[in-house]
Amino acid sequence: MKDIGVDVTQPRGECKDKNCPFHGDLKVRGQIIEGRVASDKMRRTVVVEKDYLHYLRKYERYERRRSKLSAHNPECIAAKVGDNVKIMECRPISKTKSFVVIERVKPRLSEERSSSEGVD
Repeated sequence: MKDIGVDVTQPRGECKDKNCPFHGDLKVRGQIIEGRVASDKMRRTVVVEKDYLHYLRKYERYERRRSKLSAHNPECIAAKVGDNVKIMECRPISKTKSFVVIERVKPRLSEERSSSEGVD
């Protein structure tokens, strides 16, 4: 397993994916984005949803926005719907994929509590 140059936990599994930054020959560079997996219906691809705040100068307030990015999902990481993940920029893999999943992130303690309380 090779070092990708970013401080992330190495995946435990092995894979033979040539587009895996750990086991293949895909180089990563640029942005690192955290988000939540919204869909995993495509083969080796996940759709990652990123929530952010946008400032509206006229009203002096923030509004919530979200964007969706397609990312390559290597077999050794195997992210599922609802997982929090870190994705990193790479060369274009296909028409819409220019990111690859590099780590599954454990949710923060406050997020775990709010999701476990649930709505009745």
